This record gives sequence, structure tokens and C-alpha cells, in this order.
Amino acid sequence: MKFSIDRSKFVNQTNNVQRAISSKTTIPILTGMKLDLAENGLTITGSNSDISITAFISQEDADNDLVIESTGSIVLPAKFFNEIIKKLPGDNFNLEVLDNNQTLITSGVSEFTINGLDANNYPHLPEVEAADQLTFPTDLFKEVVGQTVIAVSTQESRPVLTGVNFVINQDGLTSVATDSHRLAQRKIDITSDEEYNLIIPGKSLTELTRTISDSVKEIKMSISENQVLFSFDNVMFYSRLLDGRYPETDRLIPEDSSTKLTFDSSNLLASVERASLLSHESRNNVIKLVIKAEDKKATLFGNSPEVGTVEEALDFNNLEGEDLEISFNPDYLKDALRSFGGSTEIEMSFTSALHPFTIRPVENKDNFVQLITPVRTF
Repeated sequence: MKFSIDRSKFVNQTNNVQRAISSKTTIPILTGMKLDLAENGLTITGSNSDISITAFISQEDADNDLVIESTGSIVLPAKFFNEIIKKLPGDNFNLEVLDNNQTLITSGVSEFTINGLDANNYPHLPEVEAADQLTFPTDLFKEVVGQTVIAVSTQESRPVLTGVNFVINQDGLTSVATDSHRLAQRKIDITSDEEYNLIIPGKSLTELTRTISDSVKEIKMSISENQVLFSFDNVMFYSRLLDGRYPETDRLIPEDSSTKLTFDSSNLLASVERASLLSHESRNNVIKLVIKAEDKKATLFGNSPEVGTVEEALDFNNLEGEDLEISFNPDYLKDALRSFGGSTEIEMSFTSALHPFTIRPVENKDNFVQLITPVRTF
């Protein structure tokens, strides 16, 4: 195997692939990056069993400056290999596999020889049929993931809750996540001839959105029994799916409310951030919202026995309903408010001090809801 290539184009793709490679793996060869050179181009692969990423560099694209002398494949230690390529002096570099999988890398005045591994021992990638592909505009897909992945659980005791549930049918896509303390649900219109119900690990979705560059206009999604494949811009991103049945979350979202408040999301976020400055110093990390409907007042309270207290009258757009005192984790509300992006008019709806409350954008109430469970403080 021997080739030369534009260094920056190569590094762009190895940076993507590197996201799937972990130094903490029980399969030693997966700490490596696989290079597979064929007549039509170079395929770079990284995997950690949960996710696998491949990137293809085409020989036909002149910008890649890919010159192939002999085809072949090799697995190289990802951490060292990527750092070496980034720091090489020239615009291009040459790579040649010698005897015993030793690999020679040269560029300008630099020359490295690193020990590789036999690519035949690298695990095969999952097989995912690409026949029934779903296509999403990239910005919309990233928005859906960003608005729901914040609510996935970090506790492995209930594995299904560490993922986002995607339900796809003739009504479109419903994406929902919950850690049993909060919930995020987003609906969008998409066209699909098939029905799917899958749970994608939250960590996979986070890495996926980091991998997609701003220049990518759309992303394609293919689903198999236990894998999902996202393809875009010469990159293929595989993720395992979580086994199990996702809880029915629709019944958790209250349909009625006794008190409603509308805010500008960025104003409320600033107030919650100030109130949480002290609550974070307290062991229970709770702030309290007190609503006086008749006086048209809403006040936020935070305290830490060690530091002091904070009290802030909230600037809201509208208030209707009954008086209420409710306590909750401010971090959950901050995450929810940030997910609306920028300055958005939102509606908070409450039923009682001990029932979950909802936050929705006023202009898209039916398609996006965040739900937070209050904290009992008495």
C-alpha cells in the first residue's frame, strides 16, 4: 500500500473518524484507525463497538491530490497517527506500508516509521440496508437532537432512558427523551412509507451532530434491526440501537393547567442563572417560583444556608390562573430554555405544586414541549 495525499483534506476526515475511537476498549485493535486504499479512493474507519464512522476520500476529486501507487489496507494507532499527520511540515505527505505492517510516513524533511496492525483482524462494519432512506435537512435534524438529547438519562440502571426515542409513521417524526425527572419532546413533518420505533443512544447523537459540518445541507438515515446509519458528505456514521421498550411518555404530559405564564426565554434564562448562583452552593440545588395571580407578580427565590439568599421579581409577558408556589432544579429549566435558541416567547403551564410543569414555544406549542418534575420541599 502506497499513496500520497493533501494533508489538510486527510486531517479533515481523520478528525471525523477519530470521534468513534476510544482509548478505553476491550478490543485492542479498535484503538486504531483503519485505512483501506482501493483504486477509486481511500476509506478511513474508526469504531468503538457502539459507533463506527467511515470517511471516503475520492481519487477523482482533484482537490484531494490523492496519488495511488499501490492499494492495500492497514490499521494504525489512531492517537499517534493523527497527531503525526497534523504536525507534518508539508502540504502533502506520503504513506507506505513496509514489511511486518511497519508504516513509513514522509513529508518534507520529516520521516516517521510506526508499527501498524493487520487490517484483516479489524471487526467488520455493521450491514445496514440503504433502500428505505429518510432524508432530513441538516439544520432541522440538529435542532431536533439538540432539543431532546438534553433530557436523556446518564444512569445506566435503565439503559433505554440513555437514548432518544424516534417514532416515525405517517404523522411524521416524534422524538422524545426523559430521565424520569424531565422530558423533552419534539415533532416534525417528514415523509416515510415505513413505520419505525427506535432508541438511539444520546451519546451517539451528540457525536453525530458534532461530526456534521455546517456545509452539509441534508442527512440521510437508514435503519436496520439493531443499527442506524447516517450518511452525509462522504461520511457514514453507524450507531447501535438500544434494546428494550421505551416508556409511553404521552400520558406524562398534562393537557390542562391552572396557572400560565408567558416569558421571553432569554430574559427568564438570565433570571434563573442569577437565582442558581446560590442554589448551586446548597446541597439540594433547588429554586422556588412564587406566583401571586391577583397581584400579577411572579418571584424567583434561591438560597444557600452557607452563602445567603436571592430574590428576583420576574419580568413576564402575561400571567393568568391561580396562585402557586413551586420548587424545582434550576439546571433543568436552564437546559430547557437554552434549547429554544435565542429570544423566543415561551409559555409555562402549571397544574399544582407537586405535578410536572411544561414549557412550550408560543408559536409552536403542538410540536415542542419540555416537561420538568418539581421538587417537594416540605
